[in-house]
Amino acid sequence: MNITKIILVGYMASGKSAVGKVLHKLLDYDYYDLDNFIEKNYNTSIENIFKTRGEIYFREIERKSLEKIIRIKKNLVLSLGGGTPCYFDTIDFLNSFNETKTFFLKSTINTIYNRLRNSKIKRPLISHLKTELEIKEFIGKHLLERNHFYEKSEKKINTDSKTILNIANEIIKSLG
Repeated sequence: MNITKIILVGYMASGKSAVGKVLHKLLDYDYYDLDNFIEKNYNTSIENIFKTRGEIYFREIERKSLEKIIRIKKNLVLSLGGGTPCYFDTIDFLNSFNETKTFFLKSTINTIYNRLRNSKIKRPLISHLKTELEIKEFIGKHLLERNHFYEKSEKKINTDSKTILNIANEIIKSLG
């Protein structure tokens, strides 16, 4: 039996968690959200880890947690944090496995902004920003830094103007 691990990559609010949960139901695969996995295993919030131990420590435990999930011998869907692919050659590491399939959920700055604006979920990364322009500039700068890594994903899925179900079905179709 072939094992498939669907890895969802992209910026915050690109739909990784929402699409992951739908894929989990449609395919009956296990589902992991890397940030939730870390919070559960380290018994604290990501925000608290950043505040008390710093980003380098967080990125190290993030990679260890990712490696632990990848070693699971089951079909699974994994939603990464927005920065995960950008450290320790993580995207290349994920692409090196035959059973993993990386998908970049690609969204424009305006789509991301609108999703964040309409989201009830607090995003510590942008909570200090006040205006639409500040938030869009922040997103644009981050995307410029991160897109190089995201683009290394095996498949790119544009998420603009698509429903979560449409995106999930597009991923399923591309699995063959």
